[in-house]
Amino acid sequence: MRIGEVIGTVTLSRVHPTLMGKTFKLVVPVLWDQLLAATAEPAEETVVLDELGAGIGVQIAMSEGREAAMPFHPDIKPVDAYNAALLDRLVIERSLLPDGA
Repeated sequence: MRIGEVIGTVTLSRVHPTLMGKTFKLVVPVLWDQLLAATAEPAEETVVLDELGAGIGVQIAMSEGREAAMPFHPDIKPVDAYNAALLDRLVIERSLLPDGA
């Protein structure tokens, strides 16, 4: 699971029938360096299925790969990334990080 920030909404002209009525968001994954307030190049955007109503600028926890389709079992949907949680606040305990982080 990774943390990402919603930067937009994706509108599709055609969609798989199992995804009719679903919302898709454009999300930029947040890298460790960015979380620790160090400078870092932004990661490549990804499209995430959002059923939680994330708005632009909201940080989310996103599940990717096979795990992204698991919330839909037994009706597996063809998704590669899923919004698993809306993050209200993110606290990083530096004392718990490995050395050098």
